[in-house]
Amino acid sequence: MDTVEELNGTYFYKGYYNLSAGELLFWVFLDETSEHFGTKDYLTIGLILLGQPEIATRGKPIGATPGKSFLSSQLRHHLNIRTRRLPTLTTGSIKRLKFSYVRNLGAFVGRWIPVLGIIIIAADVSTIAYKVTTKYNTIARGNDKLW
Repeated sequence: MDTVEELNGTYFYKGYYNLSAGELLFWVFLDETSEHFGTKDYLTIGLILLGQPEIATRGKPIGATPGKSFLSSQLRHHLNIRTRRLPTLTTGSIKRLKFSYVRNLGAFVGRWIPVLGIIIIAADVSTIAYKVTTKYNTIARGNDKLW
């Protein structure tokens, strides 16, 4: 048998046999996901985690996101450059759908890096979904296809 075949109305995929259409989709999904993820995704998760507001701070104005992130703290110190007001997103401002503003370049960069990680993960999910759908529809027959 080949790595992908149909057998008595069921499917055979990479050593798994007698698979229903749903089971085939599951194994194709796992296969494509494992092929997609590599070392770059550790960086993505790191960017998101370093941007979480885990360090306690003194009092903040009402409505501000409590705490600050390790990344923001370090970048404020190393990129301590005063600028005009720059728009940023924080956990709280995303929930309110409203930008926050800072005048420190380090704070600006520190607040946008986790957003970059979220964008990368969204792109990964979209890519995996497209590849799974394409591969599954290539293997599946008739009414088993997704569209």
